[in-house]
Amino acid sequence: MSVFVRERRIRFSDCDPAGIVFYPQYFVMFNGLVEDWVNEGLGLSYHGLVAERRVGLPTVHLDADFKAVSPLGDLVALQLSVEKLGRTSLTLQVQCAGRDHGDVRIAMHQVIVTTSLDTHRAIEIPADLRAAIERFKGSTP
Repeated sequence: MSVFVRERRIRFSDCDPAGIVFYPQYFVMFNGLVEDWVNEGLGLSYHGLVAERRVGLPTVHLDADFKAVSPLGDLVALQLSVEKLGRTSLTLQVQCAGRDHGDVRIAMHQVIVTTSLDTHRAIEIPADLRAAIERFKGSTP
């Protein structure tokens, strides 16, 4: 299974007064990871999909397990792999793990549906996006 990975330093703006990641910030980090994956991992333009072609990529379901804390200053690895590719949706496995010890901080399944930003209804995954995802799934890490 191919995995897209981005290292990230936990910032002050990610944390609550206890000095650990405030849990909603993980969702912000993972949204950025999806954008990077589309741009760099799939070789497409996220901006082009959304702003120019008007293809939405909203999250419609999240299943998250919080396993350990991520403290301010920690270097983590954000990881994404494709679990399932459907007609109008894809299911991703995403996680945040410590770079030094590899301990998983949060593991999540995320379902994204492709939509028309004009009608806000589900549409088939565009052919070029589907082909790029298939190539990604078939590549080795």
